[in-house]
Amino acid sequence: MKVIEIKHIVKIYTEAELEVIAVNGVSLDFDEGEFTAIVGPSGSGKTTLLNMIGGLDNPSSGEILIGGMSITSLKGSELTNFRMRNIGFVFQSYNLIPVLTAKENTEFVMNLQGKSKRECETRSLELLKAVGLEERVNARPAKLSGGQQQRVAVARALAAKPKFVLADEPTANLDSKATETLLEIREKLNRKENITFIFSTHDNRVVKKARRVITLEDGKILSDIKKNGSD
Repeated sequence: MKVIEIKHIVKIYTEAELEVIAVNGVSLDFDEGEFTAIVGPSGSGKTTLLNMIGGLDNPSSGEILIGGMSITSLKGSELTNFRMRNIGFVFQSYNLIPVLTAKENTEFVMNLQGKSKRECETRSLELLKAVGLEERVNARPAKLSGGQQQRVAVARALAAKPKFVLADEPTANLDSKATETLLEIREKLNRKENITFIFSTHDNRVVKKARRVITLEDGKILSDIKKNGSD
């Protein structure tokens, strides 16, 4: 089943009266359960593409559909609500709320959605256990290592059961052990719950784990390779 359909999207920025084409006529589909890495040199357009898929940036032209819904036509609170209910984000800087515990950070989006206290608690504890933080549920971000904060960010991204999860350079601030652990956690969740993960990355360790690798250069698709028996 197609989760994301990208149709001929273009993104043009204007810098000092010059037009810069960050993404140039990209068309892609992503199926449910994919584990995909988007790679390419700095300036290739991968973060811009990820931001447009997530509704954080609008294409200059073209269309993006998520679950059959065109997000390019959504504006303001309508787009915010759609993102909250359909898309999970794991940011490079984690973006955890400092005054909240790991459990409270994980519950945050579910609270915004109006889920019951019991449902929020059950889901957050289940996910924190899945990412190996059952002993740190009451710790605030300042008391957690970078790898542990990233695990909380993964749990939070999955809490509301989104259609897919986007992760921009998810291993950039982590050592090799934390990177390997988090990749294994994501891969397990991907296979167990059929969650679609899309990474923007420079990290070859992420690329090796991915079952599909899309390479961008100058805002265009250079290659799109499925591996490890993927259809």
